[in-house]
Amino acid sequence: MMKIGVDGNEANVEKKVGVSVYALNILKYFGKVATQEVQFVIYLKNYPLTDLPKENKYFKYKVIAGKFLWSQIYLSIYLYLHKNIDVYFSPAHYLPRYCPVPQVVTIHDLAYLYFPEDFIKKDLWQLKNWTKSAINQAKNVIAVSKTTKKDIIKNYNVDEDKVSVVYNGFEKTISGKTAEVKLKKYILFVGTIQPRKNLEVLIDAFDKFVQTNKDFKLIIVGKKGWLYESIFEKVKIMNLEDKIIFTGHVSDEELISYYKNAFCLVLPSFYEGFGIPVLEAMSYNCPTIVSMTSSLPEIGSDASLYFDPKNSDDLLEKLNTLQNDNKLRKELILKGRQRIKDFSWEKCGRETLDVITGSITGSDPMLGSDPT
Repeated sequence: MMKIGVDGNEANVEKKVGVSVYALNILKYFGKVATQEVQFVIYLKNYPLTDLPKENKYFKYKVIAGKFLWSQIYLSIYLYLHKNIDVYFSPAHYLPRYCPVPQVVTIHDLAYLYFPEDFIKKDLWQLKNWTKSAINQAKNVIAVSKTTKKDIIKNYNVDEDKVSVVYNGFEKTISGKTAEVKLKKYILFVGTIQPRKNLEVLIDAFDKFVQTNKDFKLIIVGKKGWLYESIFEKVKIMNLEDKIIFTGHVSDEELISYYKNAFCLVLPSFYEGFGIPVLEAMSYNCPTIVSMTSSLPEIGSDASLYFDPKNSDDLLEKLNTLQNDNKLRKELILKGRQRIKDFSWEKCGRETLDVITGSITGSDPMLGSDPT
């Protein structure tokens, strides 16, 4: 019998994006496969929200009181006093300061090293120091892409056999009807509003595109992150307030409708550890135009169009090409349908569990691997 301890806090938030979506889907998989042979205890600082997997005999939640430096102090003390797990897994960058068993951590990206100006000082300090500590402490590290693995090895001098690549899944499905989108022609962006997402280049390209495509709008879906004020100010200065719509965070039903009806998705980011919206868009027959940078070509493969993220004219050219070439549009949609077959949360969960169990059995075929 093996008991796995898991930090569930990233999944236990109201509005789930990015890492929180990943953490929730990992917990769902663990809850589904829990047995007498492989059991799970999920550590939380607050009581579980209703959308977290339900407890069962072999999948339990443990709420540990404490807020400030929770993983470093309160969880560490608990693990010291209750040595009742065989391995510990964190789905997001940080590990407890003390842990009596082997640990596995997932690293999503190292954007804080490449774009430190995009982070507030407190978060930057924490990401730099705690991630470095976690990578050093961990028996094994999971990277969400080959790009992230290369970044980890390069920046932390880690043996490549210590790092396994496990791709994220992407499914965004609902049981009921999707919400109605009344707009007919629009370009879509999905992601947190922050400098690294490079929205200013997208806005510049859209401003040029709309000169000859006057019935188009740009819909920006996502919550405000940090340092976003300049983006809203830019829209105002360029008199695009009637053309660019900021929706804020939306429900899955609304997001699926946006994907289904969009002219295309544009992801202009300077850096992405993975880029789940690319796959979500493909799954709803939405063509994708993405930056030729970081992990995005790895994820999009030949099913996306690519542009230089520093060049709004290059993005404009790709938008015009897609607008004028319906055959290309259909080809991208077909290639996108094929591409998404390589990714699922089921596969992600299974391979993640392989790495975790392998960290104490030493028999894991995933260790150090790259998906082909």
